[in-house]
Amino acid sequence: MSMVASALHLDRRSVKALRITDAYSLHRVIYSLYDDVRDEADKAASKASGILYADQGGDFRGRKILMLANRAPKTSVDGQYGEVLSKPISESFLNHEQYRFKVIVNPTRRDSASRKLLAVRGREDVAQWFDERASKSWGFQVSPQHLQVDKIEVLQFKDKHQRQVTIGQAHVQGLLRVTDKQQFTHSFMQGIGRARAYGCGLLQIVPITENPFA
Repeated sequence: MSMVASALHLDRRSVKALRITDAYSLHRVIYSLYDDVRDEADKAASKASGILYADQGGDFRGRKILMLANRAPKTSVDGQYGEVLSKPISESFLNHEQYRFKVIVNPTRRDSASRKLLAVRGREDVAQWFDERASKSWGFQVSPQHLQVDKIEVLQFKDKHQRQVTIGQAHVQGLLRVTDKQQFTHSFMQGIGRARAYGCGLLQIVPITENPFA
């Protein structure tokens, strides 16, 4: 499956005009850039949208959002706001053994007794959770000494049905080594963890190529 990496650049005027004030309004804007390929039955069955994104934040000049999808987005929002720059992911991009990575994740565990999802809190606990999940479910191992949990925050907002949503986000970076190519490819293309519709799960990776002259 071909994948397209994109970056949406929004100036202050566009952010204001699009009323981007919380995680749901940003979700709405990102999803508007892509053709909706799912029918109501697909959505009811929670079929993946094929869209991942990561908010890079912004400053007084504007905001930047990275996106990855199985199809190309429009070049602007509503034909007039922001600028989208896109390029296809080459087939060889996922053939490396090691990568530097950044990712925003929603760390949760399911309680064995109540079956409820519980947030994983604290940097050390998040790092341990990430290390375990990487080896078990995502097709790669992380280097413990390079693993950093940079920021933990809680997002609260209302979805399109006006239901209150609370999501814990952890910003994680480090080095990874691929242990299962097929599983790793799936993790990159589909995202990792929960809350992928709200900006979690996009693996931002840069290959580490060994220097033969080192």
